[in-house]
Amino acid sequence: MVNEIDNGINCWNQPAGHVEPGESLESAAIREALEETGYHVKLLGIQGLYQGRHITSGTHYVRVCFVAEVTTKSDHPLDPDILSAEWLSLDALLNGDYVLRSEITRATLEDLRNAPIYPLTMINSIGPGALT
Repeated sequence: MVNEIDNGINCWNQPAGHVEPGESLESAAIREALEETGYHVKLLGIQGLYQGRHITSGTHYVRVCFVAEVTTKSDHPLDPDILSAEWLSLDALLNGDYVLRSEITRATLEDLRNAPIYPLTMINSIGPGALT
């Protein structure tokens, strides 16, 4: 989990971010994990898809939640918005011992115990211009 400040509130979230132009969804997840935690990861599957609106900004988010394993620790500096990256107990996170960033964060953590893990082959990458 990553500790960050969101709208002045110290909270916890999974590593998350945006897909950069020309970047695949999988590459974005691997890059964001490194930038926000300092760990290189290998994606193992997809836990689920989540959507919702940010409570303050109203921005609509779609979150693809991946399951990954750490391969190595890096000296890569954490994003400036990240206070720390820590391993935390799932029970403590769900029992309210930590302030979670959003209801999407809570939903993904609750689903972690029992949700099926879907194969990465569910992601179909179509070439440039496919949506025009």
